[in-house]
Amino acid sequence: MGTPDFAVLSLRALVEEGYNVVGVITQPDRPTGRKRVLTPTPVKAEAERHGIPVLQPERMRRPEAVQALRELQPDLIVTAAYGQILSKAVLDIPQHGCINIHASLLPKYRGGAPIHYAVMNGDAVTGVTIMYMAEGMDTGDMISKVEVPIADSDTTGTLFESLAAEGAALLKRTLPDLLAGRIEPQPQNDAEAVYSPTIKREDERIDWSLPAVRIRNLVRALHPRPGAYTWWNGDVLKIWGCQLDGKAVHAQAASPSGAAPGTVLRSSETGIEVQTGQGTLWITELQPSGKKTMDAATFLRGSHISAGTVLGETPAAVGRSRE
Repeated sequence: MGTPDFAVLSLRALVEEGYNVVGVITQPDRPTGRKRVLTPTPVKAEAERHGIPVLQPERMRRPEAVQALRELQPDLIVTAAYGQILSKAVLDIPQHGCINIHASLLPKYRGGAPIHYAVMNGDAVTGVTIMYMAEGMDTGDMISKVEVPIADSDTTGTLFESLAAEGAALLKRTLPDLLAGRIEPQPQNDAEAVYSPTIKREDERIDWSLPAVRIRNLVRALHPRPGAYTWWNGDVLKIWGCQLDGKAVHAQAASPSGAAPGTVLRSSETGIEVQTGQGTLWITELQPSGKKTMDAATFLRGSHISAGTVLGETPAAVGRSRE
């Protein structure tokens, strides 16, 4: 059971290791792109390449979906970023249980956005946990783990790829011992649980009063989607790349330049320097509303954003200032 690219490598690993994959369950095809073309999930596309039957129930909890799964008579269910919570009726079907490949070191970052939060919080390390599934949100007993370092240059996109590969490799190493009964699962300590809820629109907006380090981590965490944004000239301005000023990490004063957070201090072909609540941030890659992503030099050739401009003002605030 899986849906996005993260799960593809795990499915491929099962096939390469010679396991008899009797079926794949994934989310229904969804319309994508500007033309809203109905598109299969990456896992469905991979399953079809191997001739594996695919089921795409809208809700896995529905009796007809559970029955269709029961008819496949699986000995083990492997899930990876499937996108639906499984009912007890599903969990009870396979004799070896249901296991999940989760992109964090549980019990840290239970929930649907573990990679985003690891980057957003500036963690130095994350990893993958394979666990037995339970009725709660990522609460089952842990079977195996692998740690993965987070580089300063990592984004959610690059880390997503690393964790997908590490998860597939861990699955290969884990399954023989699991199926032979040679693993003693470890319960999670609920007192240490940290949750990573789905990213909401309000989480994507840059708060310039925060330290530059935290803003840069937010930009990294929301790359390649949905993207961190601010307001400029009454429109959304997405920030895709930025760098810390040399003094940003150690700056103690709230606003050493005397400028309010969000104020543009200077701009050049190498970037746009913006005051934050602690230190300054250089914007190097951005995307104005309705346009493609571009570097700072390209942006500045077509747009005027001078020192003293304040980013983050909402359209209503911009309207009042113009009046």
